[in-house]
Amino acid sequence: MTRLIVAAGGGGDTVAAAMLDAALYGDSGDRAVILTYAWDRLLVDPVPGPRGPSDFTGLEPLTASVWSVPAEARPIAPAGSTLPRLAAELPHTFALIDPHRGAEGMTRQLEELVGHLQPKSIDLLDVGGDILARGDEPTLKSPLADALTLAACCQVNAPIRLLVAGPGLDGELPLDDVRGLLGPHVHTFTSTDTQSVGSALEWHPSEATGMLAATARGIRGVCEVRDAGLPIALTNEGPTVHEVDLDEALSRNELARAILTTATLDEVEAHSREVCGYSEIDYERNKATWLKDQPAVKLDPDTALAQLDEFEHEARSRGVTHTTFRHITEVLNLNGAQRDDLRQLLISSRPGQYTAPLWHFQ
Repeated sequence: MTRLIVAAGGGGDTVAAAMLDAALYGDSGDRAVILTYAWDRLLVDPVPGPRGPSDFTGLEPLTASVWSVPAEARPIAPAGSTLPRLAAELPHTFALIDPHRGAEGMTRQLEELVGHLQPKSIDLLDVGGDILARGDEPTLKSPLADALTLAACCQVNAPIRLLVAGPGLDGELPLDDVRGLLGPHVHTFTSTDTQSVGSALEWHPSEATGMLAATARGIRGVCEVRDAGLPIALTNEGPTVHEVDLDEALSRNELARAILTTATLDEVEAHSREVCGYSEIDYERNKATWLKDQPAVKLDPDTALAQLDEFEHEARSRGVTHTTFRHITEVLNLNGAQRDDLRQLLISSRPGQYTAPLWHFQ
């Protein structure tokens, strides 16, 4: 028997799940199985939407419809994925959510996995709290993945605990709105807790989980994220983890309720357009098309540092104290493949401004 953690939105929730497992159960001697999407943003994966098993080579079967992603697995070009590298660096088994058969298919995957693992506990983890959204909030940008995992988990015949880490850090719902929905305090991450995922935090592009780790390390201020330059407050509530009643979350989340009986991802998208007014996969499709038409920009160190100086001056005037390397990459109009080179350039040129995993405006 082991534990099962469902990373509600994939991406950074996967890293946060590994950090949670180490923080709560690190002395137990075994590591949780983490069930997650392979759904990285366009900086990593230029193909819009989530990846399924057919998008990888080297997967290993766990059940009839659930595959694990080992370190040797590879996404099939042009797709990209952070999961194989996470599998190489972290001691967890990463099981792949395939959302292409809708909530019904995901429920079946969960039931198979629960039957196979007979887990001691099942946690559904969301960083930020957008899993608690109604669907009509003006700040909500990416409700689809979280609504799908919520809809599936609510239909599984097993006790599942819903956890929200880093309330407000994803910028989807205002912190004041999330705060009022939280239940009992479960844990507050510390700097020591981040050590278990330290290597992954150095390269993983998740902004919300990066800020979760930063607040656990004591960093406070205002962090600007995303292509739109959204300001996120880094406060003492940032590193906290709270339990939320699963049924109450479902009763609040209109999209999750609407997609309970969906059998395809297309159906899920259609409901998202009806309930929320958009599908985040449509946004990715449009952005991917736009990115294809953009001319390649060479990473010139002198030019990049000069542009960074200008950006920092403007950001400080807005009260911003920190940002992410993902945001800097987009501000400088560089592509995702250049992110690591840019990061190394900035850290080597101005090491005093690196407050891992964020960049500090001095």
